Amino acid sequence: MIDGARLSIPVAWEPEKGSVQQQILRIAVIMKNTITSCFSLVQLLTFTFLNQSVMGQDFPPNPVLKNGYQLEFNEDFTSSELDTNKWFPYYLPQWSSKAKSATNYQIKNNTLILKIDEDQEPWCPEFNDSIKVSSLQTGVFSGELNSSFGQHRISENCVVREQQQVSRLYTPQYGYFEIRAKAIGSKNNVCAFWMIGFEDEPYKSAEICIMEIKGEHVKEGQAVNGFGLRAFEDTNLADEFFEEPFSIDATQFHIYAAEWKPSGIDFFIDNKKVKSIRQSPAYEMQFMLNIYEVPINLALNKPELTYPKVFQIDYVRAYQPLAGYLDNRK
Repeated sequence: MIDGARLSIPVAWEPEKGSVQQQILRIAVIMKNTITSCFSLVQLLTFTFLNQSVMGQDFPPNPVLKNGYQLEFNEDFTSSELDTNKWFPYYLPQWSSKAKSATNYQIKNNTLILKIDEDQEPWCPEFNDSIKVSSLQTGVFSGELNSSFGQHRISENCVVREQQQVSRLYTPQYGYFEIRAKAIGSKNNVCAFWMIGFEDEPYKSAEICIMEIKGEHVKEGQAVNGFGLRAFEDTNLADEFFEEPFSIDATQFHIYAAEWKPSGIDFFIDNKKVKSIRQSPAYEMQFMLNIYEVPINLALNKPELTYPKVFQIDYVRAYQPLAGYLDNRK
């Protein structure tokens, strides 16, 4: 009989030498050894596959078409030039200026590469110290010059230094949003894909974070992802933000996604749901896509000399369900 991968032969049976029974026994022994070897090989290949799925392997891209959904926004960076009908190539320029907050990037092999160069200047020393950033966003709003009215106030001291013309390139309310991206393991860098309220009214200020990979939390076979909801000035919401470890190599391509519905938000990594929350902003939001470099204590950390620091993005997609979303709050 076959018991798992092992073939049992009755030990009391001893066939005559040269007999048909002895030949059958030899065949049975060969089969046993072959099955055992095959089982060991399967174990080895399975372990290797699972190990490689964690280390050094990209998670494959999803098909463009998503069952039950309509594609609403698709950016796969097939052009060598950035599509400014989709992207505003600055980072919150109202608190600084377009000149200081302009995106540092290149598009190569159908991949967007957001970059921090060694000689790059901080984007907003007045309100954000010496942080450097390269960023894209899909909308912009600010109040008048010297007012405190504008998107994502990074400091309570913020005032508008350069008034911006209102722009809504892509500002959805609800949908399924997905990015395939490769982060960096450098200690003082952060790669992020998130959404902010358009904030044409101050309470429309919440943040949905889909991906926030801090290089200091990238380890062999594991990375911590920051995701969830931040309320800011929206008193109808409460903070629900998580920083949790996942068995992925974040320096390879992975898919990070969120489905934002009237009833709540579901978060996904590599097509697997990792968290659901039962809160939801009730206004339009825009994409934010960026890499930051924050100062490090040189007395405690050796400077990382390899530049540029890069955040690589294969694609960004947004979908709407064909049947729409049911809003039970109305």
